Amino acid sequence: MSKTRKASHAGSWYSDSAKELNKQLDNWLGGAELLHGPARALIVPHAGYVYCGETAAFAYRQVSPNVVRRVFILGPSHHVRLAGCALSSAAKYETPFYDLTIDQQVYAELNQTGSFEKMNLSVDEDEHSLEMTIPYVAKIMEDCKNNFKIVPVMVGSLTPEKEAQYGAIFSPYLADPSNLFVISSDFCHWGGRFRYTYYDQSKGAIFESIQNLDRQGMDIIEQLNPSAFTDYLRKFGNTICGRHPIGVLLNAVNSLPASEKAKLSLRFLKYAQSNQCYNQTDSSVSYAAASLIFNN
Repeated sequence: MSKTRKASHAGSWYSDSAKELNKQLDNWLGGAELLHGPARALIVPHAGYVYCGETAAFAYRQVSPNVVRRVFILGPSHHVRLAGCALSSAAKYETPFYDLTIDQQVYAELNQTGSFEKMNLSVDEDEHSLEMTIPYVAKIMEDCKNNFKIVPVMVGSLTPEKEAQYGAIFSPYLADPSNLFVISSDFCHWGGRFRYTYYDQSKGAIFESIQNLDRQGMDIIEQLNPSAFTDYLRKFGNTICGRHPIGVLLNAVNSLPASEKAKLSLRFLKYAQSNQCYNQTDSSVSYAAASLIFNN
């Protein structure tokens, strides 16, 4: 019997009421402008919607649902040690709106590379980085809900060499305009509870130092330079939880033919922090939304 991944974070991280959730997402999407689309890839946050839903809307607003037939979702593993990438054992993902079907043909193609593990259903349902993208994907694709499938991928703690390997695997899919990549990542997790308290006093208050640190990383990501992003992470240790999915995306871009790579443009459209930190006892998580497009 085919398995459905339950919406295990509904009712806590976001509303389990389709009516209430629809109202929320409509409001956030209505406040976001179409600035950098149609998107071929997004970077979106994955915290509770009360914290990051408005920021995420700026990325999702850039999607043109009529052309999308497949949504690849790459999210970091928060709970399970994973040296590579893993595919779901489910056939569908549940949302308060409707179920999203996994593209088993693409899963078969990925499995043929020998580079993917399979995660069991309980591991899948524990992980929020994939699930928190699902209701938003269902919402923006609702007018085309019978015309697309999803390809969820859990990304482990990859070495730069592994990021390049997976980037090469995903690159042909990125080149296809009927595919959309959703890269799930929050940005700096700052404070004692995250064991990260980097502070450059020359930038002002702590929250301003955090913003400057994140902006440096965002600027490098916009340059689509995977090795520069790796160097940045080594230098500052910024606690960007989706750094490996982002690294895979940058390497997928890097694996494209030069003529295709030259057409790409990535822009960050929104940035926010859960809290403004002034003291060492404070803590915050940063959220950013970006869109990658192919220019004609």
